[in-house]
Amino acid sequence: MPDLDPEVVEEAERLTRLALRASDDGEAAAYRERRDALLDEAGYAAREREDDGAVTLVCYPQAWLDETGTIRMNAFDPDEAVERSLGGPGDPERWDDVAEHNRGIARTVHEEHGSVHGETATALAAFASNHYAKPIEALTRDELAEFREEYLVRNAWPSAEQLDRLAESLRYAFAVVDEEPP
Repeated sequence: MPDLDPEVVEEAERLTRLALRASDDGEAAAYRERRDALLDEAGYAAREREDDGAVTLVCYPQAWLDETGTIRMNAFDPDEAVERSLGGPGDPERWDDVAEHNRGIARTVHEEHGSVHGETATALAAFASNHYAKPIEALTRDELAEFREEYLVRNAWPSAEQLDRLAESLRYAFAVVDEEPP
């Protein structure tokens, strides 16, 4: 496992997604500078690799670089790097569609089932959009586990009632699109 803190990776991924969908080059550069400074503090660097239109964020130790900034292929262990596919929909305009779709699910849950479930669905919509650029119904079992065990408690500050009714809230969110949670 890489030594890079998962929260640093999450933030680097978020900043890269923002850079990819920025409306101008200066805004994109600012997001990438913030990402690079964050990774630099951890002794890592980043690059974005594009394959067939899908972007992958690669975070790797700065020790891999020689004095010219070139990666020394014989000087690293690939397990030290972290790769995050930013593919999701791949296209920044499509990301907006996904985020709108997810917010619509959250609104429906809120209107039909009240604020306890609506707040959880809103957090789920933000998680699915910002961290995976996926519609809620495309989340995998592992991604939902990450939402339940890490994201929700660290980022949404759920009430005790929300936590008690979490499984029900997830079922309501998936039901909006006629799906069962994985």
